[in-house]
Amino acid sequence: MDPNPLFPPGAALVIGGSGGVGRAVCQALVQAGTDVAFTYRKNAAAAAEVTQALEAAGRRVASAALELSDGAAVKAFVDKVASDFDRLHTVVLCAGADISMSYVADADEDEWRRTIDGDLTGSFHVIKSAIPHLRKGGGSIVAMTSAGLLRHPQKDIFSVVPKAGVEALMRGVAREEGRFGIRANSIALGVIDAGLFDRLRDRLSDDFVEAMKKNTALRRFGTPQDAAEAALYLASSRGGFVTGHSLALDGGFSV
Repeated sequence: MDPNPLFPPGAALVIGGSGGVGRAVCQALVQAGTDVAFTYRKNAAAAAEVTQALEAAGRRVASAALELSDGAAVKAFVDKVASDFDRLHTVVLCAGADISMSYVADADEDEWRRTIDGDLTGSFHVIKSAIPHLRKGGGSIVAMTSAGLLRHPQKDIFSVVPKAGVEALMRGVAREEGRFGIRANSIALGVIDAGLFDRLRDRLSDDFVEAMKKNTALRRFGTPQDAAEAALYLASSRGGFVTGHSLALDGGFSV
């Protein structure tokens, strides 16, 4: 047994574990020695692939298709994970909406409502459901947000606004729940070359994509592994004295 484990017994819950970033986070958590439960929205085939890979690493795994806007369903799954694995010690929020690119003046009001409900309200449902379980032994919440909160990218309002609310939620949890040993941090992601960006790339010109890359100090996009390593640090005992923090993982986009 590892004399200095990164995680206590129990499970980590990854919201959006079948996507590019979520899958990498699940893999990093398993490699660090913890069992994992994860959610996905519709892609059952991708979820099955993730489950197979995690189980091959010798850990217990659970998954469920979940609509985050359904608060009762979210609570039921979080409660089940805490019960089945004896303890819930970590929550990582990796879910993101498949959004259109739009200026504020041209934003579609129906898409606005759907995005806020699924992303911001959905994150609230997860966090609210997890807190009673995390209070029992302490733990960590990590949320993937957006580097657009530090330097606004035009036409990205549907991504940035909900994540601003999530950032506020995380700071609130950090302040209020620290006395129970709960830490809450976020990772402000720049462009990660996976998942949602793969779908968005089809709507953008090659010149626009190249300009996005040149907007970073490192002249490259991030990888899912970049995000996973940051999440692992903040979630684990390595980041045990870090709370209420937002880490910019953006290759220098916000500089």
